[in-house]
Amino acid sequence: MHRRHPEIDPQSLSATDEQRQLRDVLRDFYTETSHPEDVRKHLATPRGHDEQLWARLAGEIGVHGLAVPEEYGGAGFTFAELAVALEEAGRALYCAPLLPTVVLAAHALLYSGDRAACERYLPRIADGTLTATVAGFDAASSDEPDVTAEQSGSRWVLRGQADFVLDGAGADLILVRAHTPAGPRLFACEPTRDTSRRSPRRVLDETRRQALVEFRGAPATTVGTAEGTEDTVAATLDTGRAALAAEQVGGSGHALDATVEFVGQRHQFGRPIGSFQAVKHRLADVLVALEAARSASSYATACAAVASPQLPVAACAAAVVCSETFRLATAEYVQLHGGMGFTWEHPAHLYVRRARSAEVLFGTTDRHRVRLAELIGLTTGIGATTGSAA
Repeated sequence: MHRRHPEIDPQSLSATDEQRQLRDVLRDFYTETSHPEDVRKHLATPRGHDEQLWARLAGEIGVHGLAVPEEYGGAGFTFAELAVALEEAGRALYCAPLLPTVVLAAHALLYSGDRAACERYLPRIADGTLTATVAGFDAASSDEPDVTAEQSGSRWVLRGQADFVLDGAGADLILVRAHTPAGPRLFACEPTRDTSRRSPRRVLDETRRQALVEFRGAPATTVGTAEGTEDTVAATLDTGRAALAAEQVGGSGHALDATVEFVGQRHQFGRPIGSFQAVKHRLADVLVALEAARSASSYATACAAVASPQLPVAACAAAVVCSETFRLATAEYVQLHGGMGFTWEHPAHLYVRRARSAEVLFGTTDRHRVRLAELIGLTTGIGATTGSAA
């Protein structure tokens, strides 16, 4: 059970001068390089994103290494700075694998405490030359793991499959939670065609590619300790939820700003449609929801930045609030643009797809509510039933 009064410095919830400067730089960068037409163009490429832009983001601005310690080639900042970059990426619908590489894989390595693995992979993640992801992490709550590891001579090999792996078809490195005779372990696997079959899945949000990864005797090395595996997985997923919440705030902000701009320009009956009371009320509802989402996201970010024990609570709360806000903001994005908002050519549907996909990426809002109730010590008949079924 978690304390009801979190011990987080209130000042950590406010942006620093460095974070504001970073936001301005990234806002300009994405405005220049990640217009909706650019996103559509990049989706047609083999990797699904602009690889030169990926290299620029890592090299010129240093986004990939923001939360990576200096000893591993990073900038030595915290998750708070990375969250700024993620929010701006979500606002621009940037389609490169920041979430699986820079958030999930990088933090799984850091949480594992395995210096050798960190020294081998984090410098290449920080400089943008290595893309990575995680697989099998959602199996932590299942008694029937999809991936198993067995020893073949002096090495480990992976067998089984993991589905809907973020950037699973293109990642250079996959960190896999696999079952061993002694219990679950975390493994690092650099997949090859001979030992790993990777099949892209058709998904609702094409800006965030996913794949079925089938391991067929894929060589792997252990990461971290057996005793720390489940803690590493849980902390990584909660950090991923905090990161996704920041993205959702950015996307919601874009949807609201674009809609406000449109209703101020679109005239009906001789006046801007934004002057009508009903439209004002709908946009006001989105603004109120967005402010709540910013608060929830800021708290989750602060917890992730200092490795607070409150992170599971904060991450669940942010997942619920930010998911519902993004859904509302994108719905109004479409509706208040009228017929134009329903067209394939308009970017609104790209944000709707991102919102609906993100809503279930690390668990549904119902699952988050049940987990949140358990974390803070609330138990109900409905919650207990739902929790056991999940």
